[in-house]
Amino acid sequence: MAEARQFYWPWPNMPAEMLLQRARTVAERAYAPYSNFKVGAALLTADGSVTLGCNLENASYGMTVCAERNAIASMVAMGRLDPVAIAVVGGRSGTPCPPCGACRQVLAEFNPDMLVVLESPNKIIIMTANELLPLSFSLTERT
Repeated sequence: MAEARQFYWPWPNMPAEMLLQRARTVAERAYAPYSNFKVGAALLTADGSVTLGCNLENASYGMTVCAERNAIASMVAMGRLDPVAIAVVGGRSGTPCPPCGACRQVLAEFNPDMLVVLESPNKIIIMTANELLPLSFSLTERT
C-alpha cells in the first residue's frame, strides 16, 4: 500500500475517528458465517449524512457483496450521488482493511478524490480512492 499522507479533513461534525466508529458498529451486523471476517463501511456524503454497509456472504462465494459496495448501494438508494469519504474496518481491531479491487473501482466511479479512512495500530490512515486505484477504468475521459 502506498504511503499515506496528511489530508485536510473539512467535516468537523463527522471526524475521521467518528466515521471509523460507525464502521466498527455496523461491522458487527455483517453476515459472515463462512469466513467470520466481518467488515463494516461508513460512507459520508457532501451534506454530512452517513450511509452504512456491511459484508454479506453467500454459500456461493462469488455472490458475496462487500461492505463498501453495500454502503454505495445504500447511498444511491437514498437518491445521493456525492460521496466524499468512506471508513472501512474489518478483521482484527486496529489492522488496516483496505477495499478489494472491485470496491476500489466502484469507489472511483463515484468520486476518485473520495477519502478512504482505515484504522491501524498507531494512527488513522487516509488516502484517496485514486491513490488506491490509480488507473481506474472509466468510460469517460478524466482530466
